[in-house]
Amino acid sequence: MYAIIETGGKQYPVQEGSVIDVEKLPAEVGSEVVLDRVLFAEKSGEAQVGTPYLQGRVTCEVVDQGRGPKIDVFKLKKRNDYRKRIGHRQDYTRVRVSAIEV
Repeated sequence: MYAIIETGGKQYPVQEGSVIDVEKLPAEVGSEVVLDRVLFAEKSGEAQVGTPYLQGRVTCEVVDQGRGPKIDVFKLKKRNDYRKRIGHRQDYTRVRVSAIEV
């Protein structure tokens, strides 16, 4: 089964057993998370599209809580002696999809 879910303001294509990185979720490693915003589902060639969501849920297991790579932001205004450098690391939650129910 194939589905598209929404979490953290982003959309992710998922299948059972797939591992994805989503925006940080308040859950412990090893716990179970239920994501109920299912936008699209396909099972054996039959597609269902939500308006905007389907009646269903995706059950995931939290594999890891981590931080992404560092992104450098550098601002420069030439001839004005203005330089500003900041960095950012986004928090994420790595989940493994265990079941898709639609």
